[in-house]
Amino acid sequence: MVLALTAPGCVYSHVITPLDTDVDATRLGDKVGRSDLHSVLWLVAWGDAGTQAAAAEGGLTTINHMDVETLAVLFGLYYHRTTIVYGE
Repeated sequence: MVLALTAPGCVYSHVITPLDTDVDATRLGDKVGRSDLHSVLWLVAWGDAGTQAAAAEGGLTTINHMDVETLAVLFGLYYHRTTIVYGE
């Protein structure tokens, strides 16, 4: 049990990663939109972390780049995912 709790990210993890592998010439743009999904106890989930919801929230018509932000607490007992879109 102690060994499992010492593994990276088991108790708390907060990571932001790009959803693009070719970022050499990526221009982010002037607008940013976010959409969220939450989950508790692996039983209840709510929200819309989709690209379309994020673009609508930020008023984007063109998406140049996307990131995903993930927060997990206690093996995912609480989970929060945010899709972040950048563009015009």
